[in-house]
Amino acid sequence: MPSRSSPSAAAVQPAAAMEASASVETIRFTAEDSHPLEGTLTTGTGDGPLALISSATAVKRGFYQKFAESLVTDHGFRAALTYDYRGTGGSVSRSVNPRQISMADWGIKDFPASLARLESVAPGHPVVGVGQSYGGQALGLGNVSERFERYLMVATISGYWRNLGGGLKLYALMNCVANPVASVVGRVPSGMGLGAGLPGGVFADWTRWCRKPDYFFSEPRFDAKSLFASVKTPILAVGATDDPWGTPEARDAIMRHFVNAPVETRWLDPDTAGGPIGHLDFFRSRFRETLWPEPVAWLKGEERV
Repeated sequence: MPSRSSPSAAAVQPAAAMEASASVETIRFTAEDSHPLEGTLTTGTGDGPLALISSATAVKRGFYQKFAESLVTDHGFRAALTYDYRGTGGSVSRSVNPRQISMADWGIKDFPASLARLESVAPGHPVVGVGQSYGGQALGLGNVSERFERYLMVATISGYWRNLGGGLKLYALMNCVANPVASVVGRVPSGMGLGAGLPGGVFADWTRWCRKPDYFFSEPRFDAKSLFASVKTPILAVGATDDPWGTPEARDAIMRHFVNAPVETRWLDPDTAGGPIGHLDFFRSRFRETLWPEPVAWLKGEERV
């Protein structure tokens, strides 16, 4: 991370040692229950790992495209896949009632389907994962963790509102404003201060879990404790000191459930990085040469941060 005093020259300037081009295409595939999903597949000629990039709640996959392309062109990854969870972005189906989509579907159904589609690019090739916020939780819920060699989590936290900075304001927005709208129209539209639009069923799950100190770990529809305990994949969890949601309490509340995985944690300093990071901005291309190189090297097993 940028807090280290002397990152290697290869880590800071990967493009100097490698010139590669990327092919970018929109792909469509289905989850096991036949729900249509859409993603962006970026491929190259390098022999590095395949990377599955799983997004934060209410963030469309395009937000991660520059990072995906950097993995392929700057760091020699064989391919990177970003995708939209069901009911969001390009993965909206008019035949599916948005009130019937569960937030758990994203991790239990969409995450494994996206992994399988990525693996089809180069069967048997090493795979790593990158997950922001909910995208880190998906590793625990997906029950396919053994297929990842390493997993980078960025701003992955429990959503219990009392652990979040400014939690009372967020609680009021979610429960007193957005939830009633979702119950009437079936989804939370964009422009309400909660990111991109969300299906009503997803938002109902999210608000219910955020009211509980144990988040979704007492949800009766799935056994999150056992699913998280099954993960043995090495994890690097990074958070930013200026993230208003990602407090140490919020991060620890989720990471402590990865009881059998080797977990490293790091905090990013916006002063060292060269600008605000917050909850989402790690993936902004302005951090291509400051925040990205060392975690990417960790994903490749070349350097531990």
